[in-house]
Amino acid sequence: MDKYKTITKILWGILVANIFVSIIKVFVGFIINSASLQADGYHSITDGLNNFVGLIGVKIAAKPADLDHPYGHRKSETIAALFIGFFLIILGINIISGAIGWLINPSTHSITLVSLIAIIFTVLINIAVAYYEYRVGKKLNSEILMSDAKHTRSDILVSVSVLITLFSIKLGAPSIIDPILSIVVALFIFYTAYEILISTSNVLMDKNLLSQEEIKEFILLHFQDVKDVHKVRSRGTLDQIYIDLHILLSGEMSIEASHELIHDIENKMRTEFKQNIDLIAHLEPYDKALINKEIN
Repeated sequence: MDKYKTITKILWGILVANIFVSIIKVFVGFIINSASLQADGYHSITDGLNNFVGLIGVKIAAKPADLDHPYGHRKSETIAALFIGFFLIILGINIISGAIGWLINPSTHSITLVSLIAIIFTVLINIAVAYYEYRVGKKLNSEILMSDAKHTRSDILVSVSVLITLFSIKLGAPSIIDPILSIVVALFIFYTAYEILISTSNVLMDKNLLSQEEIKEFILLHFQDVKDVHKVRSRGTLDQIYIDLHILLSGEMSIEASHELIHDIENKMRTEFKQNIDLIAHLEPYDKALINKEIN
């Protein structure tokens, strides 16, 4: 599929950028003996690992539906994003461990103008990556790109915080600010992990993607032949939503007319909600339902 080919190309490009950024951060952090900058560099290394996991997930997601997977393999992209959340939790724990180690055995920093310029350069790269990845992810409704862009945006905040700390130390602030910032870095990572885990879990748990009332009101507003709508459910991924519901129609409407009506509703919903929607409707005779209601 063209969508997954595009996502794959983007992930490969971002993987190269993340490796380049991580090398700069870790190298400079080692030279100036900065725990927070090294932590940020290792964080960028996991970005590359995330891209690799995303590539695997996208490759599986691109497979067409088959007998064992009639709904396709799209959720593999969701699972890949879920793994990113778990990796971030592990990374956050490691960073906190490193910060505690620095507090036990503190060391000094050697900050140079070159090191500060190198960090600013990596921040600019991350800003460009995050903007591009988010824009394309939004356009393609890609969970992996959206999750990774969210991750990269946290990198920007973290790197800016590191810059502020290094400038502060350069101006005379105590070095203990460095491990404290490392803990702040970990908190940013934990929060990003939380957001990713919640969003992916909602997809895997088949949480409603569209409001039941919104769907019902939309159908009743645009299709006068529909007398009522109930038992509305929606699930799926950002790029493929499955909706099933019960529609009450006049008992006099033919099967052919009912069939065309359902297709019209599905097409109208795709245009209105700007989503790839697969609609399954259970038809009920409104006249009989009205009689049963009056009897009860």
